[in-house]
Amino acid sequence: MAAPDYRLDGFQPASGRVEDDFHWVTLGDDTYAGLAAHHTPDGRHSYLLLYDGAAIWDIPGTAEYLAIHIERDLNTGTFTFDAARRPTVPLTQHWLIHRGCPAEAIEPDGSVGPRPADALTARLEDQLRHHPEGRYTLLSHYTDNPGNNAEGIQVSTLLYDHHPDAADTPYRIFLEETVPSFATYTVREGAFPTAEAADTWMRTRNTSLPLTREPQAGLGRRAAAARARSTTAAPPGPSPTTPPGGTASPPAPSTIRTRGGR
Repeated sequence: MAAPDYRLDGFQPASGRVEDDFHWVTLGDDTYAGLAAHHTPDGRHSYLLLYDGAAIWDIPGTAEYLAIHIERDLNTGTFTFDAARRPTVPLTQHWLIHRGCPAEAIEPDGSVGPRPADALTARLEDQLRHHPEGRYTLLSHYTDNPGNNAEGIQVSTLLYDHHPDAADTPYRIFLEETVPSFATYTVREGAFPTAEAADTWMRTRNTSLPLTREPQAGLGRRAAAARARSTTAAPPGPSPTTPPGGTASPPAPSTIRTRGGR
């Protein structure tokens, strides 16, 4: 994993606000590891998928993945950027893909780091990576990374699913668990009828995760179709409710949007 390559030699921030925000985002980039990057041939765009190794010393539960999209104006020699933290790789990829990055160009090196433990994990990650914009609302997340080789890592992500098939249990917890050896990880999807029920499970963990049903045989074709129309928003649904405050449910991650201002 390499250090971030912003490719900004010869470019200046488009405004003082861009300069300040970019400085803030990259201030600790000596702890960033580049998982994947894509630079468009015309030199106008760069997309970076980064791992922040210092997140474990931040506020408990802080997301460890950072996405950055840099846009350059070749005529003026200036740049703007957007950035966002996300709790898992697929959600970080989704953010970049929906800002114009080709999906196949932002895949991390599969030989580095833990691997999906089973087909269900791979399918759920694909679902999160390629879902149509507007299907999910990110409500809260928590990363439990003890930072040692004796324990694994758990990442809980609470999403509101606007898909009609999820109408009865729209609050979905995606639980990612990495084994202590860091060789493999699993992802499972739990379904809850209310934000309160999801939040209670996240805080207490006194029952098994209420898993969603396995998809029907046609899901693979539907998933492929969803990827093909990834710019089409999901049907509107009721406004999701953010779960009540609790130690396992910090606020949703901030997104830095810097386009010559905010």
